[in-house]
Amino acid sequence: MQTALRERYVYDGSTEAMTVHTLFEPVVTGELTRGDLVRLAAGVAGAVQVKGFFTPEECRAIVEAAENHEMGSYNFTPRMAKLGPAAYDYYKTGSLGDAYFAQVAEDTVVRATLMDGRDPLAAALERLSRAWGGPVAPARSGGRELFAGIIREINNGARTHFDEIARECPAALDLPPVAQLAFNCHLTVPEGGGEPVVHRRRWRPSDEEHRDGYGYRAELAEGEPSVRLQPEVGDAVLFDPRNFHSVGPITGGRRVTLSFFIGVTGDGSLSVWS
Repeated sequence: MQTALRERYVYDGSTEAMTVHTLFEPVVTGELTRGDLVRLAAGVAGAVQVKGFFTPEECRAIVEAAENHEMGSYNFTPRMAKLGPAAYDYYKTGSLGDAYFAQVAEDTVVRATLMDGRDPLAAALERLSRAWGGPVAPARSGGRELFAGIIREINNGARTHFDEIARECPAALDLPPVAQLAFNCHLTVPEGGGEPVVHRRRWRPSDEEHRDGYGYRAELAEGEPSVRLQPEVGDAVLFDPRNFHSVGPITGGRRVTLSFFIGVTGDGSLSVWS
């Protein structure tokens, strides 16, 4: 794991005048806590890696079951196979249309039995709710639940980009989040490569000069504090996707994840969507 860190100094009231705290540090833990999520939302932690969020057996069951269903893909190249609709792909006219919700209904039925007849999203949300100490529910648009829990395979890497529902789909959610997090549980890991990299750098209007297809040229975030993680099978990685981030190409095998966004809402609850 590599990280470029900035330091801050805080007086702690002891005989030592100052205590060093690092900003944008990665957190590796065996149990996700509310404090971990708060640190991500506040921009203090660069990423949180939760060891063994799912067991290898649970991961294997999800991947094997998903193989029995036709995979779609995102609306850009290179192709990234996925099971489940992404809201951004359907948000074209300022709202999510009937085609999106028809796909939600279809893929929710498929997802609900992928973990040996159980729903992997339900299992993930139960663990997330326990960590948060409060409710977690699908985000809604026009009173209808959005899809969450995409199963996706990214083998060719992902360009430097950001994800921000308030900017990309400003009227999509009934209850807009005050902070947005990303969740990726690694169901398979490649033989090499495929590491997620998160930079402490948000989008600026002038960044559009660096557009590269659906993303941006990598040098845009060079020199910024960053974290690079190497998850194992079953590990969940959470970070703030409003920061520029990317995924390296793999050198063999497959990179499959269960993925969704988490919104921290003004009423203290969490909402999820993909």
